[in-house]
Amino acid sequence: MESNYAEENISTEQSQTRQKARLSRQDGDQERPGRPETSPRQGPEASDGSALLKSFGLPKEARLAKRAEFLRVYEQGFRIEGRFMTVFISPNDRGIQRVGITATKKAIGKAHDRNRAKRLLRETFRLSRAELDTISTKYDWVLNARRSILRVKLEKPLAEFREIAARVASGTAATRAS
Repeated sequence: MESNYAEENISTEQSQTRQKARLSRQDGDQERPGRPETSPRQGPEASDGSALLKSFGLPKEARLAKRAEFLRVYEQGFRIEGRFMTVFISPNDRGIQRVGITATKKAIGKAHDRNRAKRLLRETFRLSRAELDTISTKYDWVLNARRSILRVKLEKPLAEFREIAARVASGTAATRAS
């Protein structure tokens, strides 16, 4: 005769309610703050600082994005050699200094090194906005990273770029790129 194990060995009576398993503390549960139910926001978005950070970056219109723009600067522009970068400049008619940054696998190597080199050059250009604004002619700048930029902090490429910008402003800058 087959018997049902569950019927014989498991009680069907409800257990008595147990006390709360957590110990009550004066400060409550510190690990997980409760999520207050709030109504959807209305009106302007509250500032969390991200808008402030965006104002320090380079606006989209200040960047070279298309391959054709880079090629135009290489072909028609001037070349300035530096220790940490090679700079190509070409006058533009947009009324704003624009920048394009390159860090090639041949010159730099691994992807993380290329990313670091591009970050350094982008920051160098961004921090030099005051010097660039003193130049009456607006240029498209292409900054090509050199391997030596990986061995230094931001101060050295920044000083070099500011020196290049001063040379461009004075008109004693460069040789023809082609």
